[in-house]
Amino acid sequence: MHFAIEHEFPAPGAAVAEVLCDPEFHVHLDLPDLSRPEVVTSEAEGTTRVLRLRYEYIGQLDPIARRIVGGRRLTWIQELRLDPTSGAGTLSFSAEEEPRKVNGLADVAIVAVDDARSQRRIAGDFHIRLPVVGGTAEKRIVPGLLRRLDVEAAALGEELVARS
Repeated sequence: MHFAIEHEFPAPGAAVAEVLCDPEFHVHLDLPDLSRPEVVTSEAEGTTRVLRLRYEYIGQLDPIARRIVGGRRLTWIQELRLDPTSGAGTLSFSAEEEPRKVNGLADVAIVAVDDARSQRRIAGDFHIRLPVVGGTAEKRIVPGLLRRLDVEAAALGEELVARS
């Protein structure tokens, strides 16, 4: 299922990228229905920053999701790859237990609005490759994903103001 979202921030793109790639920002951020993440990797690959986080879903699962997950914990890896200079990158996520069946990939772009503001655009696709229930599950999960990105963006805006 395709998704897209945009957020505007009160800071230049380089400052936005710096906070997004800062593991400390994420480990103190409370997102709806998720545990705080475990930092798996935080490194630089050339000019690209790589931040890999492990999340656990702690909210209520609907009956379809409960059937898919069974008694297992629902954990996934989220990876942000971002070049702070260009503002271009990717956001990927995949279930730890079934990465080929449950995953997503999005392009990330942080672009200048003017000298003091920037906008983050995220657009990509989320997939649950399970017969019969996959499409229905995608439609139920993507709104939660977008809501969490909205919460992250609000906290990011506050952090940018605090750091300026």
